[in-house]
Amino acid sequence: WLKKEKLGKKVVNYKMRDWVFSRQRYWGEPIPIIHCEKCGVVPVPEKDLPVKLPKVKAYEPAGTGESPLATISSWVNVKCPKCQGKAKRETNTMPQWAGSSWYYLRFIDTENKKALIDKKKEEKMMPVNVYVGGDHATRHLIYARFWHKFLYDQGVVSTPEPFARLEFLGLILASDGRKMSKRWGNVIDPSDVIDQFGADAFRLYEMFMGPFTQSIAWNTDGVVGTRRFLDKVWRLGQKIDKNQQSTKNREIESLLHRTIKKVGEDIEEFKFNTAISCLMICVNELEKSSELATKDYRLLLLLLSPFAPHIAEELWSQMGEKKSIFLAPWPKYDAKKIVAESVNVAVQVNGKVRAVIAIASGTSEDEVKAQALADENVQSHIGDKTVKKVIYIPGKIVSIVLG
Repeated sequence: WLKKEKLGKKVVNYKMRDWVFSRQRYWGEPIPIIHCEKCGVVPVPEKDLPVKLPKVKAYEPAGTGESPLATISSWVNVKCPKCQGKAKRETNTMPQWAGSSWYYLRFIDTENKKALIDKKKEEKMMPVNVYVGGDHATRHLIYARFWHKFLYDQGVVSTPEPFARLEFLGLILASDGRKMSKRWGNVIDPSDVIDQFGADAFRLYEMFMGPFTQSIAWNTDGVVGTRRFLDKVWRLGQKIDKNQQSTKNREIESLLHRTIKKVGEDIEEFKFNTAISCLMICVNELEKSSELATKDYRLLLLLLSPFAPHIAEELWSQMGEKKSIFLAPWPKYDAKKIVAESVNVAVQVNGKVRAVIAIASGTSEDEVKAQALADENVQSHIGDKTVKKVIYIPGKIVSIVLG
């Protein structure tokens, strides 16, 4: 519309700036360039690649502002690939992000000495399904995409983008709300937390403390809660009825299948905190039962294993399992069993809750309304007034409006 009315035009503005690629140090990939007095800047021939760092005993700076490599004459002084005259290697090295911009490709084909990556393997494996990064990811992502798009233009890779999905990890801040730093003296040592509460409780709290992408302050008291939860899981094992393989309680069965569905979906969406919350609710309900079926406890351990691997593996072994819990298939839910046998529905009279009724699964709307109206407490609030309207929100509320 702007273009049609000659009021403006669409433009794309880039704020990319040059950034020095070289580093004056020993560590880093050598830049494959040779400097010749006669020929100038000459690339190292492909047959001589890769250029490898020399093995040295010391890496002291040259003292001239140059890389430590500048002092190693046996490595620096070479013949020019063009004129065979005297020449010198480039002594600066690439920065650390040079290698990290394409490592995901090399992981697919690490032993290939003829090419960066085998084309068939690359086509099969790329793009990367999920890329997870912390506060460094924004900058690294620019580099990785830049390198990948160059390789795509060169026909080395088959996809224009390297990553199909991105997930960014929020920072765990210190308890004072600031970024952890030696300067502030607010760093939490994981070893201290693990010594006090165990690795699983520590790991569980890290995932439970908030959404994956959100930065949040550390609170050691929170680890106390996750440790108590794991203690509950351990004690549940004492309630197992070894003669009962599967539960006979329909409510428990429905709960477990709802938990399988919720935890599986939340893991896919990186909603680890809500997945753990769902497991806590499940464990609290299982605690109320006088006994627990063997199959049900196994299901619980499988669902817990990604979050608390050590205790899950130990309890799995105590169940008589010979192979690791991580070799067992992930449980599948039955959609038919997710629906509870009954559900509690609140009954409102003129906007105020006057009763809660249990509705059997599959009950029709008319039957639900009739049951709500028949409730003694509801009747007492209706009295001799006229029922003007009855509204039913399935599985949640029956709202009765009086005239």
